[in-house]
Amino acid sequence: MPELADRLRADQVIARKESNRDRTVLLGTVLAALKNREIELSRPLVDDDIVEILRRQIKQRHDSIEQYTAGNRPDLADSESAELAVLRTYLRPEVDPSEIRAAAQRAVADGQTSLGGVMGVLMAQFKGKADGRTINEIAREALQQG
Repeated sequence: MPELADRLRADQVIARKESNRDRTVLLGTVLAALKNREIELSRPLVDDDIVEILRRQIKQRHDSIEQYTAGNRPDLADSESAELAVLRTYLRPEVDPSEIRAAAQRAVADGQTSLGGVMGVLMAQFKGKADGRTINEIAREALQQG
């Protein structure tokens, strides 16, 4: 079993023992998503699969925060922000944006003229190391400048 999944399970047990309902529910949700993905793929998950699922969970929280903020529901936005902070603890620190910018500029200089082309190069290089939203923004900047 991948190390990250073991850590998630162990943290859920700790949260249960501490009677931390919010954290227990959050980790249960993540573990259920892992199990569903494992069934979809018909194979055991590796840490890269788990990181991808965590990133999806983080993206969902970002989207919810935007919607709750727009709907003037700061209580729900704060709850989602707290979950977001917990989820981020399971990911490696993200790559510095300057490193992504340099790679984006190289991709444009190497002849990539579309967003899809630049994103393809950057995602191959930074998948699991940086947020897709950040990569997309940097790719757009590079295309505008290039």
